[in-house]
Amino acid sequence: MNATHETAVYTHGHHESVLRSHRWRTAENSAAYLIGELRPGMSVLDVGCGPGTITADLAELVAPGGRVTAVDAAEDVVEQARAYAAERGVTGVEFGTADVHALGFPDDTFDVVHAHQVLQHVGDPVRALREMRRVCRPGGIVAARDADYAAMTWYPAAPGLDTWQSLYQRVARANGGEPDAGRRLRAWARAAGFTDVTSSATTWVFATPEETAWWSSLWADRTTASSYATLATEGGHATPEALSSIAAAWRGWGADADAWFSVLNGEILCRA
Repeated sequence: MNATHETAVYTHGHHESVLRSHRWRTAENSAAYLIGELRPGMSVLDVGCGPGTITADLAELVAPGGRVTAVDAAEDVVEQARAYAAERGVTGVEFGTADVHALGFPDDTFDVVHAHQVLQHVGDPVRALREMRRVCRPGGIVAARDADYAAMTWYPAAPGLDTWQSLYQRVARANGGEPDAGRRLRAWARAAGFTDVTSSATTWVFATPEETAWWSSLWADRTTASSYATLATEGGHATPEALSSIAAAWRGWGADADAWFSVLNGEILCRA
């Protein structure tokens, strides 16, 4: 299951500030739309598993008798996922590296193929969905959930966050991705040949002082220290000084007692 080619650059990278948010994700807060489809004994492919927190939940939801194969393009984060599952005592999970555009599995292998926050980062999301469909058995489910950056909203107004939103979209698109993927999932699924597609949307909301401090801090750090920061500066999209100003805006917004932030996520359940 080796990655064969890369058609887009993963904008975030795997800096600690990125994994800080990824480790917060669970099946309950990030894949609730899929949970009702899962049964003991199912086989699941988790594409773009990251540090494995959702993966471990999926493995528990298809136990006993189920199995989860979790893949990511980055070997280092796969190792973290493997270690997390072992620490949590989750069994029935196999880890490996893979490219979603060319998955190294036979046709009709899995009951469920799942991808969370993946399609926004790939060079050809329609091709990726076709490949996910190929390895899903007839009658199985292909599930995907992605954020929509243009639909993110916050209070109170903060010009620095407006600058961040616009800059992030430019950097992501320059890297070959589509940051407003959430609204496009249904269209991509239909273009991939799915005819039975259920669309939905759910939100992450950060509203308590602890939540807004956490969310603003990780984005402030990501803006100045992650692969995103490198791509923004080396791509000519922003100067280090501009990124520092955006990071300060994040921290200032997050310290406001009235701070509130919502992330809209589009979702699709596609019957193979």
